[in-house]
Amino acid sequence: MRRTILLLSLLVATSLLITACAPAAPAEPAPQPTEAPAAPAPTALRPVVPTPTGEPVAEPTLAPVEEPTGLAIAEVAGTLRLPDLKGRDVVAVTENAYTPLNFVDPLTGQAVGWEYEATEEICRRLNCTIDWQVASWDAMIPAVKDGQFDVGMDGITINDERKQQVDFSIPYMTSQQFMLVRADETRFSTPQEFAADPKLLIGSQAGTTNFYTAVYEVLDGDENNPRIKLFETFGAAVQALLTGDVDMVLMDAASTKGYIGANPDKLMSIGEPLGTEEFGFIFTPDSDLVEPFNAAIKTMQDDGFIPHLNLRWFFLYEPTSE
Repeated sequence: MRRTILLLSLLVATSLLITACAPAAPAEPAPQPTEAPAAPAPTALRPVVPTPTGEPVAEPTLAPVEEPTGLAIAEVAGTLRLPDLKGRDVVAVTENAYTPLNFVDPLTGQAVGWEYEATEEICRRLNCTIDWQVASWDAMIPAVKDGQFDVGMDGITINDERKQQVDFSIPYMTSQQFMLVRADETRFSTPQEFAADPKLLIGSQAGTTNFYTAVYEVLDGDENNPRIKLFETFGAAVQALLTGDVDMVLMDAASTKGYIGANPDKLMSIGEPLGTEEFGFIFTPDSDLVEPFNAAIKTMQDDGFIPHLNLRWFFLYEPTSE
């Protein structure tokens, strides 16, 4: 009996030992949480914004924006970006005798006019400063040609002859020639009637468009015709008209308006225009200022500044007002 109990005990121990040494059965894998699909990342055209309840809502899709072409970029740059002259000092010359482009205000004694204000605005846009100088008309073009001045202006008509001496800007004004006479003039109303009366005289400046119009469109083509009386300035010619020393002065419409405004009830304009001319700034040949000035003039035409100057100086300015 003792041997039997011992044998059974040995079998039980052996069984327990075998069970302890056997490999454990693999455990059932724990259930993993199901992962929701990731929401698409928002794009630049579909921004996601929270609603008051906190739920994201996509804004309406925007139309794609086309990239500007090279031409469009160039046009924008040409309109908004001007050369920077970095505070450069520009020596400018005029005559102070061509109302309303450049003249001395009789009330203030200050040099003013369309060309003064236009040039100051050009330099404001280009970041330069103006050193104003005065010279006579006949000396102005040669002086600018020789580099004594950087830029000149005096209602200077652009023509091929002058292009041989100086460089021009693009036109800043287009004008026509009219006959300026005394307010009581009744002897003529056309160039033909003026030319037919040998007693009538024209006041002018040598070398100006007005002079050549008088020679070739009013008289006989002789530049030495004694019926043309020459004066140093336009103002002197107009003064001679007022005193009766000459009977007519040829002027562009703008300056005619200016002189009539300065002499109310004493002057008037008669007849049809005799020709069309374009005014430009003049520069020393090959000047690096031509292109910057052209760019500034173009922006002033585009944004309405030049029409503003025309209104101010040709129609609103009253030289005799207090």
